[in-house]
Amino acid sequence: MPLEGTCEGQMACSTCHVIIAREWFDKLEPAVEDEEDMLDLAADVQATSRLSCQIILSEELDGMEVRMPSDSNDAQGF
Repeated sequence: MPLEGTCEGQMACSTCHVIIAREWFDKLEPAVEDEEDMLDLAADVQATSRLSCQIILSEELDGMEVRMPSDSNDAQGF
């Protein structure tokens, strides 16, 4: 996925905002308060929104469905 990830996982922006499919959302560790604060700044936030830099991938998450918000722009290629 072409995610910008401007802060490189430091939870200082919301450029890696993704929306997790409902059936996968509860399998993730809960978001910490700092992540929720960053999501408050993101556009098109949904009930299952997360910062992708805060998701620790594991075999249990293999096949997880993730989509990017409709207003997402990757500025790295410019």
